[in-house]
Amino acid sequence: MNEINKTEQVLNSEFSIKDLGQLKYFLGIEIARSSKGILLYQRKYVLDLLAETCLLASKPCSTPMEYGKQLLSIDTGTPLTNPTVYRRLMGKLLYLTHTRPDISFSVGHLSQFLSKPTDKHFEAAKRILRYIKGSISLGIFFPIISDFKIKAHTDSDWAACPDSRKSISAYYFFIGNSLISWKSKKQQVVARSSAEAEYRAMALGACEAQWLLYLLQDLQIPHPQPVMLYCDNQSAIHIASNPVFHERTKHIEVDCHSVREKIEAGILHLLSIHTKSQTADILTKSLSPQLFHHFLSKLGMLNIHIPACGDC
Repeated sequence: MNEINKTEQVLNSEFSIKDLGQLKYFLGIEIARSSKGILLYQRKYVLDLLAETCLLASKPCSTPMEYGKQLLSIDTGTPLTNPTVYRRLMGKLLYLTHTRPDISFSVGHLSQFLSKPTDKHFEAAKRILRYIKGSISLGIFFPIISDFKIKAHTDSDWAACPDSRKSISAYYFFIGNSLISWKSKKQQVVARSSAEAEYRAMALGACEAQWLLYLLQDLQIPHPQPVMLYCDNQSAIHIASNPVFHERTKHIEVDCHSVREKIEAGILHLLSIHTKSQTADILTKSLSPQLFHHFLSKLGMLNIHIPACGDC
């Protein structure tokens, strides 16, 4: 607190600032505090977005994307006469993903059609709005009681894109029980196997793990144990453990070296996990409502207006 007070005095002498007390609302993000922790959510932002799109009275959906259908393609549907509406909507949904990792995959998938959106893409975007209508106050919860052990899940959906057949990489990171980082991103090259796609996702997660360790080091928070990184692909784990490169792995040699270097340095520790327990699937593909909400419950997210959810 002494350092915080000194910093405030220096800033006040230069810029004439004032202390507004505890943070409650900032740039569309609301902060709720209790004796159990802090919740970040965007209820007002969501309500304004639903009112702007005239979907306040719409029927909620159980998932952000329709299950059982192939992902949308560039040539799906009829081009919109006014694509600006779609682009503005996707921009606002992208900002919402700051506290809603459950819609990261669907928003990321629809964002690749900004150049030539169609009516099918716009309908899919409105489904996301109907989904968040059923969970307006859902947000990320940071509990007070927690340790500083970093653990991560990485996953990929092989050849998911119907247009380019590029795979989807995804990861999320926890510090203790708090979700702090997540990403769902299309890979830059076409993977020739599911193992290659998984390994590229693992390499992406390894870079994020290294950055988080550097950040903790700057904050003078020790993290002596390696980052626990869970992967559901045995082939990718064996490639990371085997120091011998074969012909079938030469094309991903850079990623192999990157991950193996961090394993040998004690930064990462790879662990196998069953596919049914791979919660990172929520960031790589559309899931059934039952599986989607099962994985969502593992991400440490709470709805502040549902007391039974964590008794918050």
